[in-house]
Amino acid sequence: MALSDPLGDMLTRIRNGQQARKAVVAAPASKLRENVLDVLQREGFIRGYQRHNVRQGVDELRVELKYHEGTPAIRMIARVSRPGRRVYSKIKDLPKVYNGLGISILSTPRGVMSDAEARAANVGGEVLCKVF
Repeated sequence: MALSDPLGDMLTRIRNGQQARKAVVAAPASKLRENVLDVLQREGFIRGYQRHNVRQGVDELRVELKYHEGTPAIRMIARVSRPGRRVYSKIKDLPKVYNGLGISILSTPRGVMSDAEARAANVGGEVLCKVF
């Protein structure tokens, strides 16, 4: 069965893995998912990720989750723009997540980046998810 929202699936795997106190979760690989994981790693929400070849033509991403004194580093991760309702934002209209403690991840013409990087580059785009 085909997934209608692959990015939402990966975010749910991360959320469920953190609630179950897993060290590593796996998700099918794609360029968009890798770019989102790059942002999460740069912002310090995950330890890292690796791309593994399962079989010919099929790769998976293994995400190393991060914990601080037993509590998950990601308290909340939610999809904003969905396949049925895309959410786009100009950079001046983009709200701060939890008064700047969290981040929004945007897909912009310059690539996938956090809201702080998008503000610095003065570019808006599709709001993929928000993380706190």
